[in-house]
Amino acid sequence: MAASAFGIISSADNTIHVEGLHDYRPIGAFSFLGRFRVIDFPISNMSNSGINRIHVYVRTRPRSIAEHVGSGRHYNINSKRGKIQLLFSENSSSRSIYNNDINAYNENLDIIQRMHQDYVIIAPSYMVYKQDYKQLLDAHISSGADITLLYHRVDNAREYFKNCHTITLNKQKGVQSIDKNLGTANTKNILMDTYVMKKEVFVELIQDATWMSSMYTLADIINIMCKQMDVRAYQHKGYFASLTSLEDYFHSSMELINYDIASDLFKADWPIYTRTTDSCPTQYYDSAKVTDSFVSNGCSIEGTVDNSIIGRSVVIKKGAVIKNSIIMAYAVIEEGVHIENAIVDKWAHIIHAKNIRGDAGSPQYIKRNDTL
Repeated sequence: MAASAFGIISSADNTIHVEGLHDYRPIGAFSFLGRFRVIDFPISNMSNSGINRIHVYVRTRPRSIAEHVGSGRHYNINSKRGKIQLLFSENSSSRSIYNNDINAYNENLDIIQRMHQDYVIIAPSYMVYKQDYKQLLDAHISSGADITLLYHRVDNAREYFKNCHTITLNKQKGVQSIDKNLGTANTKNILMDTYVMKKEVFVELIQDATWMSSMYTLADIINIMCKQMDVRAYQHKGYFASLTSLEDYFHSSMELINYDIASDLFKADWPIYTRTTDSCPTQYYDSAKVTDSFVSNGCSIEGTVDNSIIGRSVVIKKGAVIKNSIIMAYAVIEEGVHIENAIVDKWAHIIHAKNIRGDAGSPQYIKRNDTL
């Protein structure tokens, strides 16, 4: 049944800005657990679900996404029948209120209309979860609904998911409204920005939203249409993270160091594909002490690493201590440096700043290419 659907990987809403990291790349290109990029998760979900025609939308700083996705061969997409296509929006102002998902879809409407599949599955490039879209599509078709949304029920919405939408449901799992999460209650149904509908319905929504207001997003127009159309919700089970703030990115990454939580996301029968990098194994010296951490290949470690995520080819010198932190690829941490509750971006060189500390709820961010 999934063969009758094509996939769309949507770009983050222009109201979402992840401090620091977002200045250099879109959220889909963020490093995740040292080895992956965030966009690997939605594309892998689609590939594993048998969807092999995928549109990836990029609205800002496209280079890192284009380099990583490439031809899509590493996502196990059938090269004869399948294709990953990068689609761009001409609106170059990343924070413009007009640079939204509907604008991007409208600019590429002819490509959407030419797709021969009957259904479309839209998933975000800024959320991490595992979902069989065949099940979601089958549930949508059997329900007879116009639109089906994927949602996740959380009990920490006051603290996290601040930039997400929430949905209000009736007893039949019908969607009554879509609202912004204002942090007013812990228990909320978080909209996972994942939608299933017929291609014709999708095209009509794009056209209606464009006609009503050039500021409307897909969530906005569906919220309006809840009163006119049959909009249902499908509950997601398992690990779910929305990486729409620096705090959410840090919290989601760190909780996956827990093996039990990570094993809920990573399954042998549901591989997460990524572009592999050939490099030598990580070298641990006699002075190295590493506990409860993800360490990528190509690193050189002489210091102490505890409860942290270390990206590719990171150098940690003797006497350095990394605790509860994320160190991205190619960073160099010199002797005697203590880093705790921090995110160190790629190619940063920490020399003289001997004590860098943030809070678990508000991590310290060190800029890319910075020397401290």
